[in-house]
Amino acid sequence: MKRVYYLFLVLAVMCLGLLSRRMTVYIPDIIDLFLGDFLWAMMIYFMIRMIFINLTIRKAAFFGILFCFLIETSQLYHSGWIDAIRGTTLGGLILGYGFLWSDLVAYLFGVSFGAVFDGLMTGDIRY
Repeated sequence: MKRVYYLFLVLAVMCLGLLSRRMTVYIPDIIDLFLGDFLWAMMIYFMIRMIFINLTIRKAAFFGILFCFLIETSQLYHSGWIDAIRGTTLGGLILGYGFLWSDLVAYLFGVSFGAVFDGLMTGDIRY
């Protein structure tokens, strides 16, 4: 049952992230700059909790941040084959386009918010 809960959270955050790309007119620029990356990192956290159901919140947050940072640093590598993948809609959403230090901050906040929300909603205090 917990997997279904996390799947729901993954899908809900994914929808919010996609919606945030469509609602840029209504979102202030400073929020728009970080919102997509914040939500992407939160989705990754919930995805890790869904797949590895027995991980503690602390470990899931660690692996979520690690995954997000690895994806971001992979954007420093440019080659024809990976840039072709990034050129597709799905590839761009997953792998991103270019390295930004500000994205790392957004990832930290996104995973942290997801972990705190998770702890509050589940009552799981095994940090």
